[in-house]
Amino acid sequence: MIDAHVHVWSLRAPGHEWPTAAEAAIHRDFDLDDLRAVIGDLPVEGVVLVQSQPNDGETDRLLDLAARDTLVQGVVGWVDLAAPAAAGRIGDLARNAKLRGLRPMLQGIEDTDWLLAPALEPAIAAMRDHGLRLDALVQPRHLPMLARFAAAWPDLAIVIDHGAKPYAATGRLDPWRGEIAALAARGLWCKLSGLRTEQAAGQPADALRPYVAHLAACFGERLMWGSDWPVIGMAGERYRDWYDAAMRLADGLDRTRLMQGAARAFYGLA
Repeated sequence: MIDAHVHVWSLRAPGHEWPTAAEAAIHRDFDLDDLRAVIGDLPVEGVVLVQSQPNDGETDRLLDLAARDTLVQGVVGWVDLAAPAAAGRIGDLARNAKLRGLRPMLQGIEDTDWLLAPALEPAIAAMRDHGLRLDALVQPRHLPMLARFAAAWPDLAIVIDHGAKPYAATGRLDPWRGEIAALAARGLWCKLSGLRTEQAAGQPADALRPYVAHLAACFGERLMWGSDWPVIGMAGERYRDWYDAAMRLADGLDRTRLMQGAARAFYGLA
């Protein structure tokens, strides 16, 4: 197995912003030893470590961790894409083979169309030219924008994090359903992750069935499993709980492709 989406953090790290004390269930340090403990006997041979803080120090720390621990097969970092020096920073980071992509934290940016700003074009071009991927941390409000962005950058590999965080708490499917299908038709990839934390308290994992079925039908071999550990703890879930739920809900999918092949192919992992 390859877990396509995990985080680690230290509350004492410079620039740490989230989680705060308001997220009591996950408001502590998490490291790779903690991750190994919750993986238990599941055959996870590698993970993609994804940034959780919007600062350069975070990216440097994750790459340093990846250099020291073979469990980390790839890193998705952060760069201020709007900074004048962003293209140079991306070029420098791209020399590290463990850096596989970048993730602007779009869900926390009020301007839904921020990614389309002309000021970002040098940085986006640098990502494309250095073979980096874009992790799209989006909400349903971003999906029309993401379609325009993907059309403008057809050679940039894009994966949608957490199924674009659909309206699972209320059971609403539209317009998410049509907009996510349109992005799949453009060749984007998607992560089967982060859905439990979009549900309301007390909702069972099986209530996600229509969302998972739609993602499976739309993305097929371009759908990859991620735990979103330790954020999954905000839903009261254990690592194994989400694994079991995904296995139960992902009807008709090639389990090997879902659990390792898609992540290897998208991120270019060994």
